Amino acid sequence: MLSVPLSGLKSYASLIVMKYKTLISLPIMLLYSASLFALDTTKSPVVKPVIDPLSGTNVVQMLVGLLFVLMLVIVVAWLLRRVGGVSMAGGGVMNVVGGMSMGARERVVLLQVGEEQILIGVSPGRIQKLHVLENPVDIQVKKQNDISFANKLSEALRGKAK
Repeated sequence: MLSVPLSGLKSYASLIVMKYKTLISLPIMLLYSASLFALDTTKSPVVKPVIDPLSGTNVVQMLVGLLFVLMLVIVVAWLLRRVGGVSMAGGGVMNVVGGMSMGARERVVLLQVGEEQILIGVSPGRIQKLHVLENPVDIQVKKQNDISFANKLSEALRGKAK
């Protein structure tokens, strides 16, 4: 037979009890908590009023919130226009003279860097120098022929004002 000291057996038993104490007490706690949360049928049930989402006050509250957001967008746009916005041009050293789409995701862009003009190809995974122009394109002529939506709109508004 095995001879195990009695004091060692008691400490081992106490370790097992401590280890499984939470597993033993968990079902007991669940039984007590279920009885605490059981419905009391002697009291009348609390009926919460149903609020119509399209009631007058809710619609007014929604419209006020929408107007606030729209006014915030308008104020931020006005401030950016007034201040000049954030410029990524780097002090005007490099400008995009023009560009043309060559496909769904490919473009050819003409850059002005100082006195030199560079033609580059831009695709999703690559930017490549295509050509350095010996005779730069006259930018002033390009700007005179530029017909953008903003120019057309301002001309139309001036025509109505006359």
